[in-house]
Amino acid sequence: MSPPAAISPTLATATPVASKQASHDGAVKKHDVSVADMHGNWDAFRFAPIRESQVSRAMTRRYFADLDAHAESDVVIVGAGSCGLSTAYVLASRRPDLRIAIVEASVSPGGGAWLGGQLFSAMVMRKPADAFLREVGVPYEDEGNYVVVKHAALFTSTLLSKVLAMPNVKLFNATCVEDLITRPGEDGDEEGIRVAGVVTNWTLVSMHHDDQSCMDPNTINAPVVISTTGHDGPMGAFCVKRLVSMQRIEKLGGMRGLDMNAAEDAIVKNTREIVPGLIVGGMELSEVDGANRMGPTFGAMALSGVKAAEEALKVFDLRKKQNEF
Repeated sequence: MSPPAAISPTLATATPVASKQASHDGAVKKHDVSVADMHGNWDAFRFAPIRESQVSRAMTRRYFADLDAHAESDVVIVGAGSCGLSTAYVLASRRPDLRIAIVEASVSPGGGAWLGGQLFSAMVMRKPADAFLREVGVPYEDEGNYVVVKHAALFTSTLLSKVLAMPNVKLFNATCVEDLITRPGEDGDEEGIRVAGVVTNWTLVSMHHDDQSCMDPNTINAPVVISTTGHDGPMGAFCVKRLVSMQRIEKLGGMRGLDMNAAEDAIVKNTREIVPGLIVGGMELSEVDGANRMGPTFGAMALSGVKAAEEALKVFDLRKKQNEF
């Protein structure tokens, strides 16, 4: 798409006052312009010159470097909804030494947490989930036993920005998990398995396996996988459905009717390692356990993420040692 003509004209020919910014080492760096310098100077506006190939190389070089670096990850989080992002925030904050990959099937991370129930904007969280809001710096209105964030997108965008700013986290969106990498159970037990990573593909490729020729996937090895893919659906509850097809769990319990009081407690308390190397949280867990759905209240999603991170740290050293061969 061609840019609007009004954008074509930079301040390169103007004589802006150089703005200054202190660097981490205390040195003062000068920038060519500030936003304030641009006001009233649009006739002289020009972007810095660039070749189109520079843009392509800047994107692809970094992306393939990330693919290479995260082919061996410490933790893979499947799903970047409210539970997955909360998991990533806690885990990356507590263990900045861990290399964490988030794999999200959608183009836009955040899952269903961009809006509240029935497309209403406010987000409701029952206490004590307000502790997590304070942790990440999201303002809210206190209503007694629950709090209200004025727009769910404020929670999601705040949490997402903090997670993506962490140097030990990489988000691969528009990418889906097609399968799990497995190894025999402990002591070579063929009756059991240990999850040792994920099999990935572009989401658009996965959606067309039925009408195109075979398009093989890619892989990420990791000693711990945390799956938060939500309730059953085309992409939902994927990892636990795969456990059923691999006959590692007998069947899914299936999500029960809505009961907020029962559902939220159950999801948080039961967030756990389902098989060695695979931790399940959020609404995906309700499909395993036959737990109630909770509807438009999001506290369990955030605190299930907190617990998933805690469960991961409990088993990480053991699973990493097992994953060395």
